[in-house]
Amino acid sequence: MKNYTNLILAGLVIILAAALTGVLVYVKNQPVQERAVQPLFEIAQMEPDSSKWGVNFPNQYDSFLKTKTNNIDTTYAGSSQFSWLERDPRQVILFAGYPFSKDYNDDRGHMNALEDVRKTKRLNLNDEDPKHTPATCYSCKSSDNPGLWDRLGMEAYNKMTFNEMTPNINNSIGCSNCHEAGTMRLIVTNPALKEALERQGRDWTTFTRQEMRTVVCANCHVEYYFKGDGKYLTFPWDNGTKIDEILSYYEKSGFKDWSYPGTDTPMLKAQHPEFEFFTADSTHYKAGVSCADCHMPYTRDGAAKYSSHDVHSPLLNPEAACGQCHTDTEYVVRRVNTIQEQVATTKLSTEDAIVDAINAIKAAVAAGNADPALLDQARKLHREAQFMWDIVSAENSTGFHNPEYALKILADSANRARQAQMLAAQSIGDVSLLNTGTYYVTPVP
Repeated sequence: MKNYTNLILAGLVIILAAALTGVLVYVKNQPVQERAVQPLFEIAQMEPDSSKWGVNFPNQYDSFLKTKTNNIDTTYAGSSQFSWLERDPRQVILFAGYPFSKDYNDDRGHMNALEDVRKTKRLNLNDEDPKHTPATCYSCKSSDNPGLWDRLGMEAYNKMTFNEMTPNINNSIGCSNCHEAGTMRLIVTNPALKEALERQGRDWTTFTRQEMRTVVCANCHVEYYFKGDGKYLTFPWDNGTKIDEILSYYEKSGFKDWSYPGTDTPMLKAQHPEFEFFTADSTHYKAGVSCADCHMPYTRDGAAKYSSHDVHSPLLNPEAACGQCHTDTEYVVRRVNTIQEQVATTKLSTEDAIVDAINAIKAAVAAGNADPALLDQARKLHREAQFMWDIVSAENSTGFHNPEYALKILADSANRARQAQMLAAQSIGDVSLLNTGTYYVTPVP
């Protein structure tokens, strides 16, 4: 009887195990379903008014509102909209002949993006001037954009002038720039990002959620340029996203932002390449850390856990931002300060080298008897040196997103600048052009 009972029990175990295995196999083979959200308020697709999303997600929205007033500076940057031209007067020289020499303020929080772009002196809003500021300049400033791109198409959007587009733009950066209504999944909304990834053979819809917590930032925080007469927003990623690959792209395309006065160098202006910088094999990126992990850390409101949308420097809340992985946050802050000091000091020395190159090329051009081949080589090196410096300067971490990469780029930039200075001197046989200037400005403590 005992053996009979054991056989029955063994049989039941086998049957239950088989049934469980079948259920698991069935579930595994079902198509992935997006996480359902039971909304208090039905949000339309690409809804530009973030306050409507806030009805369903009050914690996220309330924290997002803080980006309007979180104007606290860190040692080397922050969000108070200080002037880089006042903090570092070399940049007036470096961007001579380009609007950035007239107005170059640090960025404020996301909710200020629309107000700030409309106030900048870099815009040309004179309708009588044929060189209109394109509507493309709105591309990273408004939650109205996803709907406008969907309705108008990127090409028609970019062909409009800034003034023509202004009546259509009423909301600053918001929820629709990163989220799909209904599912709340993170999505690519900028057509330029989608196209750049496609040209690389990458499909963003296959990315994991953790990957998307970095990729959505690339809707805006990237290097880009306005392609052709239509000012079509384009990411120069066809060869890759590292500095030499981007330079190679621009060299082949023959693109320039402006010609430097007195040297006629075809110049490039870097934008804000945080995505390219961070994903260039940085320590944190290789460890699987996302942008949101540090800039939008998880926090709690009672039993509710949510990602803070008060996007700002992790140095302002290191316990929440860094403490998820690092137990000694005081050490982390000291380490960050050391890295940023190294990069900031090296950046200033690189600027000195570029200014010396500019002065040498100017002198060679003014002499009127320069060897054209040597002078063209000097111009090419000037173009590369300044863009490489600018990639580090315009990137909003003072090198911390990728310290080794930043210092290598600056070293290569300074080397190119000194070579440009030497070639300019050789082009007219004037060794006095090898003298260096004194442009040092004390960094902000």
